[in-house]
Amino acid sequence: MAQETRNAYGEKLAQLIQENENIVVLDADLTKSTKTAEAKKVCPERHFNAGIAEANMMGMAAGLAASGKTVFTSSFAIFATGRAYEIIRNSIAYPNLNVKVCATHAGLSVGEDGASHQSIEDVALMRVVPNMKVFVPCDQFEAKAVIDHVSKIDGPCYVRLGRGKVEDVYNEDSVFDFDKIDVLRKGNKVVLFAMGLMVQEALKAAEELDATVVNVSTIKPLDEEGILELLRTHEKAYALEEHSIIGGLFSAISEAKAKTDIATPLYPIGVNDVFGESGKMKDVLKKYGLTAEHIIEVVKG
Repeated sequence: MAQETRNAYGEKLAQLIQENENIVVLDADLTKSTKTAEAKKVCPERHFNAGIAEANMMGMAAGLAASGKTVFTSSFAIFATGRAYEIIRNSIAYPNLNVKVCATHAGLSVGEDGASHQSIEDVALMRVVPNMKVFVPCDQFEAKAVIDHVSKIDGPCYVRLGRGKVEDVYNEDSVFDFDKIDVLRKGNKVVLFAMGLMVQEALKAAEELDATVVNVSTIKPLDEEGILELLRTHEKAYALEEHSIIGGLFSAISEAKAKTDIATPLYPIGVNDVFGESGKMKDVLKKYGLTAEHIIEVVKG
């Protein structure tokens, strides 16, 4: 069943805040959109609305974490990572505090909100920050597992979540190992590395391409060993992301590959150094080539 990863975040967070008295939730006046309102319903005394002041909210999160709390803080990705970047860097990551930045409405799939709200740089911004771990779940089940996982990590984490509904890749019985990539389909000569909603598109394209499909949901720390092994055993590789091809998944894999003598060519399929634009989610993704049809065309070409 298609579901939004932000909804899965809200459901899991509501469960965790009841189970763990040390968890505190902060939001920047977007509780209904980010779905932290679900946590507020069950534990209003540990949910704080910082208002439209994202940088201040991150400072509050740092203070609470320095006092021993596990802090989940949320806003739209463009504001959480962009507007509050310096506070995240200096007040959260530098002292290695236990803050989980769970940002929703990431990528072009925000749709009608347009370029000003379509964060296509957030993974790059968070990847470059020391001490920060970066996760991009592809569906509702993985999103819940990621939130549970980061709640147990001591230190800052960034979780990228979406607004639009995405088809299920996993199910309630799925077991996740976020230290490793997940090979969802084994193919022949081509390997498709994908993150977020591009996992679903990769799986659709793979049937015609007979390609290996890999879900890379942990962008940092990257499972370099697993990725390099697949590069060695395939003739061509592609990195698929609803993100700028600069600084995201393609960059992360390229950096790992550059330290070796592996000759397998690696190509990006993502947002090619341009801004997005307003439109329905499916239309925007189609225009920017983030569909199974475009993947097939590029690989065959």
